[in-house]
Amino acid sequence: MATQQSEDRATVAVTPRQAEQARTVGSFLVDHHSPNVAVTVGAGSQQSLTLPPELSALVLRLIDLVGRGRTVTLGTIPDEVTTTVAAAMLGISRPSLMKLIRQERIPAYKVGSHTRLHSRDVLAFRRARLEEQGKAFDELRALEEEWGVVD
Repeated sequence: MATQQSEDRATVAVTPRQAEQARTVGSFLVDHHSPNVAVTVGAGSQQSLTLPPELSALVLRLIDLVGRGRTVTLGTIPDEVTTTVAAAMLGISRPSLMKLIRQERIPAYKVGSHTRLHSRDVLAFRRARLEEQGKAFDELRALEEEWGVVD
């Protein structure tokens, strides 16, 4: 496993063996529908710790990505971001972001004359937008199947 690290960021290139191990663990977890992941801690001890559901979801997502052989980067995001950074996080232009802020579709606040956003609000907006896009895609696929457009 090749790792590049800084204080707030780590990038891990996954080896084929790690990907296979992650697929095995992921399959086991899916087969057993476990909402929690038990993690054994300590040097050779039999102590275990059950992660809370929020961390379990994070670990399962990480295992899924590793299982697909993806390179994984973990990092931190500041609590407050500029409009330029927020626009980049959303994959839109800064003027488009400012329009969303004026429409009050995403919360923002002023620091002096500068507009700032909480990163949690930006990520929540991105997540909601991705869910909307997924639903729209599913509806479109259903219409295609209904009309016989898809083979």
